[in-house]
This record gives sequence, structure tokens and C-alpha cells, in this order.
Amino acid sequence: MRTWRSCLEAAGVTRGALRDDFDSAARYMRRREPAGYLAVRMLVPAAHQPFVLSGYAFASYTDDVCDRGTVAERTRRFDAWADQVRTALGAGHAPGPEDEGRALLRAFLHTASVRELPRRWVDSYLDGARIDLDFTGFDTEADYQRYVEKLTWPFLMITTGLAHQGGGSPEFAAACRVFADAAQRTDILTDLSEDLRGGRLYLPAGDLERHGVTRADLESGRDVPAVRSLVSATAGTARATLDEAAVILDHCPEEHLRLTRFVLDLHHQRLASVSARGASVARRPVRDRPVACLRLLARRPARRGASSNH
Repeated sequence: MRTWRSCLEAAGVTRGALRDDFDSAARYMRRREPAGYLAVRMLVPAAHQPFVLSGYAFASYTDDVCDRGTVAERTRRFDAWADQVRTALGAGHAPGPEDEGRALLRAFLHTASVRELPRRWVDSYLDGARIDLDFTGFDTEADYQRYVEKLTWPFLMITTGLAHQGGGSPEFAAACRVFADAAQRTDILTDLSEDLRGGRLYLPAGDLERHGVTRADLESGRDVPAVRSLVSATAGTARATLDEAAVILDHCPEEHLRLTRFVLDLHHQRLASVSARGASVARRPVRDRPVACLRLLARRPARRGASSNH
């Protein structure tokens, strides 16, 4: 693994203040997503690592802004952050008091400029993130798909899209849309218990009705056939979509192929854990198994083609 300083040098990040901003992005991701941070450090070429981490740090920080506090507090904090981001994008710099968010934003601004990321994806993500400020649930599959379209897909395009100079081809974007669906549905299952404790349920109401499950069944953690059936069917849909999303490997630059393959396989691994746990996913979250993750990271360089962790 290359030293972080050598990665910054390879990426052309030579100014002291800017280096500090990228250091902040790396620390943020190491703290928030240690497995993802390690994957980037191990699987992505040195010159690309700072850009990948800064993209994920910016998107993840924006997501975190939406998740803490009351609805009023989240809305006030998010509106201030979104205004700050849009002003910075327009001006090309982010002056102001020093704090973690501003450092992450400056690193992302540099990344977006160097990688020529289309601004529409950032604007779309900021617009979509408002959905989570006062989330009331999905009635139908169509409601869920609109959520993926407005929020999850733009998140991927300002992270995964950094693999391409200019954001990638329409075919790459379309593949990311499929993966966004698979990843979101997987996250709904792995985070089900935590979301329920927070008063949120991301499974469409229509799915619950079809399997004869009530919200109370999930909130009380009942291990009954109906709940097991709901979890199994949702995991099956996510797995099928994830299989389709493997087409992203055909449109992925060689430099990012190993990381993309790892992410696909990691989601298959998570779905396997969900299937093994069954109804208990409503009682406690599904977490990545460190040893299993290390095995994925240690695999030989990926070839193009379908994901193989299933």
C-alpha cells in the first residue's frame, strides 16, 4: 500500500492547505467507513485515491447532515449546508470559518474540477437529499424507485462517477442506476432494525401487505413465517438486481475495476448474511464480517465479467 503522502503527490495535490483538506477527507472516511476506506487504499491506483475518498466523504457528510436531530434541526442544518455547497460550486472556492464540513467541501471542489464531474449530479443529489429530512415511507414500488432515481443514483454518480473523466458515458450512468437500486434495497435490509428504532421504514407498504406483515410485526421483531417471507423476497429482488448491475464492470475504467468488483461482491456478501439471519434483521443490524471482507480484499485482480461472490 502506498503512503498517503505519495498518493497526494501522484494526484497533483501539492499545496499545503489543500493537502490538509484531503487529509480531512481521508480521516473522515477512515472513521465513518473503515472497510470502504481500506478498499480504496488497497484497490485503487495511488493517483486516484484522494479523488475517490473526497467524493465519498462529501456525499457521506451530506447524508449525515440529514440524519441527526429533529426534523426542524435537520432541515435548518441541511439548508445551510446546501446553500454553502451551491455557492462554493458557483464561485469555485469555499471561504469561511474552518470546520470539517468546509474542509471536505474544498477537497470535493478540487476533485470535481480535476475530474470534470458534471454539476447536475451534485445538484440532483442535494435536491434528492431533502427527501430524507421528513421521510414518511413508500406506499408502492414506484415510490421507492423514485427515491432511488432522485437520491441513491446521484449519490453514486458523484462517487463512482469520479472513476471517469467527465462523469462517464450514458451506458455507465445506466449501469450505476441499476446498481443504485440493488445497493439501496440491500441497505434497507441491513439497516432495517436501526431505521425502525429511528421511526423510519423503507420497505414499501405494498410489500408488507403482499406478505401479510404489519409495521408492528417488524417493530416488535416477530420471527414469523410472514416476516421471513418478506425478508427473503426482498433479498431475492436485491440479489437479482445486483446480478444485472454487474454490467457496470463492462463500462468501468481499468483503474477502478478492482474496487468496483469488490463493492459488488461485498453487497452479495451482505445479502447472504441477510438471508442467513432471516426475520432477525428486524431486531439487530447486519454488519460486515471483518474476516470475510479481508478475504474479498485479498482476491486476485478482477477480470471483466459478472461478480462472483454468490
